[in-house]
Amino acid sequence: MNKSQFKKLYILCNISLLGAALISGLSFVAQKIGMTYTGPFTFNTLRCAIGSLSILPLIYFFRNSADLNKINTSKAILFKGAFIAGCILFVAFSINQYCMIYAPASKAGFITSLYVIFVPVIAVFMKHKMLLNVKISILLALLGLYLLCSKGSLSFEPWDILLLLSAFFFALHIIVVSHYSKKVSALALSCLQFVFACILSAPFMFILETPALASILAGWKPILFIGVVVTGAAYTLQIFGHKATHPVLATLILSSEAVFALLGGVIILNETLSMREISGCIVMIGAIILSQITPKNKIIQK
Repeated sequence: MNKSQFKKLYILCNISLLGAALISGLSFVAQKIGMTYTGPFTFNTLRCAIGSLSILPLIYFFRNSADLNKINTSKAILFKGAFIAGCILFVAFSINQYCMIYAPASKAGFITSLYVIFVPVIAVFMKHKMLLNVKISILLALLGLYLLCSKGSLSFEPWDILLLLSAFFFALHIIVVSHYSKKVSALALSCLQFVFACILSAPFMFILETPALASILAGWKPILFIGVVVTGAAYTLQIFGHKATHPVLATLILSSEAVFALLGGVIILNETLSMREISGCIVMIGAIILSQITPKNKIIQK
């Protein structure tokens, strides 16, 4: 791949990540409605099952693409990567969705978004050294997320600790996906990770909850939206975006979902933004722009 081709791929990957952040940010309304019909494990089982099924038509449509042809030489790597990513997603989804029953949405959003700092921390343990502008971007992103999501006291409850744990697993998922998406088909990896997450969630759905078909059918619209658009489309865009974007920068772009969540509330639910929240949006946008201004598109130094 020459320099011009890489530049085009780099831009396309960043746009894909921004699209994933947009979908994730606008999904909160549907997700809250869906949770009124099912328990967290039922919800996660359904979203992962629908998400994996929604990707199958794309795999068929792009079956002759260079991306999918990677499967022919890397099936073992594909299944290994999908299994690891699926297990991590299962843990992250389960903890996060369960905590949403008890935790206020604003506090949960802020704590979960701390995956912004976990990714570069993990990268440092992998013997990477971040450039100065990325360090500043991370601090700005944290400040922006605080202004966006923190509306009151940050006193800790038991579920706050669990939410922080889920943020770590979301960060770990980004690292794993970034590693394997460069070696295997993004579509296949996305599909299979949801299959494994669904398989892991299903037993807990029957053991800890009592899923009722009537309740599931009553909430089919938000469940289908979360499964197809959010789980299938957004996570596939995220995996594709990792092909040419470093996980630290990818995390900063994905963290903009907090901005889109607020905009969705304003547009869809007629909510109003305070000056504090508007400031948070501006700081977040500044963090993302600053993170992009790096020599030779390098985000870290080894």
